Amino acid sequence: MDGRSKKIQQILVIILFLNLMVAFAKIVYGTLTDTLSMKSDGYHSLFDGVSNIVGIIAIFLAAKPPDRSHPYGHQKFETLASIIIAVLIIFVGFEIIHNSITRFTSDIQPTVTGLSFIVMIGTMAINLLVTEYERRKGEQLNSEILLADSIHTRSDIFVSLSVLVALVAIEAGFPIIDPLISLVIAAVIVRAGLKIIMKSSNTLCDAAQLEEEVICSLAYEVEGVRDCHKIRTRGCKGDIHIDLHIMVEPDLTVSEAHAISHRVIDNLKEKLKDVSEVLVHIDPFGEQK
Repeated sequence: MDGRSKKIQQILVIILFLNLMVAFAKIVYGTLTDTLSMKSDGYHSLFDGVSNIVGIIAIFLAAKPPDRSHPYGHQKFETLASIIIAVLIIFVGFEIIHNSITRFTSDIQPTVTGLSFIVMIGTMAINLLVTEYERRKGEQLNSEILLADSIHTRSDIFVSLSVLVALVAIEAGFPIIDPLISLVIAAVIVRAGLKIIMKSSNTLCDAAQLEEEVICSLAYEVEGVRDCHKIRTRGCKGDIHIDLHIMVEPDLTVSEAHAISHRVIDNLKEKLKDVSEVLVHIDPFGEQK
């Protein structure tokens, strides 16, 4: 594995440990006090840990170099893992909805103590640190899986805030708020999952990754480029592929035209940090595009 992949895996292992610690605290104390919203939030955190495990495996696969069956590399395994994480998130959301509806018809009375608030505030602080750390590292390493997981973890903070509201309501004599807050938590979870799926699907479906005008303007910076057209981009953060046609004077030698194309490639890779591969087609200037 390359250095980038090892760093991502190390980050995911650290976050996995923190997520399991947070999940254990919420689930155990939520079960002891029959607080559905706290327990639901705990299962949400538990699936954060599951998603970290999926991410660790995906990074191992994505780090493999190109081979005959995958000539463009294995980077999209990371994107695929992001979708798997999103599906798990949505599954948890619907499970919480089911438990919330069941609670409306039960006579279980949740118990709130001072420790309930300590558990929630402590886990919120951990989630806040994890979110910022993961987002920063995701941007630094151009990792889709870290960025997707940071979005998920950020939703945990709002979920935990809603649990605190539920605890206050229960203490004030309104236990019906507990399952209602759980439904809100479920909606936040499902929304986060759908957001990740939409973003990752663009990568898997080869949606354009860069503006054509930006690529053309950089190509025109190279002396000898008379025109630029048929631009296509695909890939994911940190692994964008560009395919474009440039026009040069028809009286240039093959060697001269080839040198211009290489200068275009070098300029694009230098100015666009996420670009890993550029394919330039050379056409004689004056012919129909």
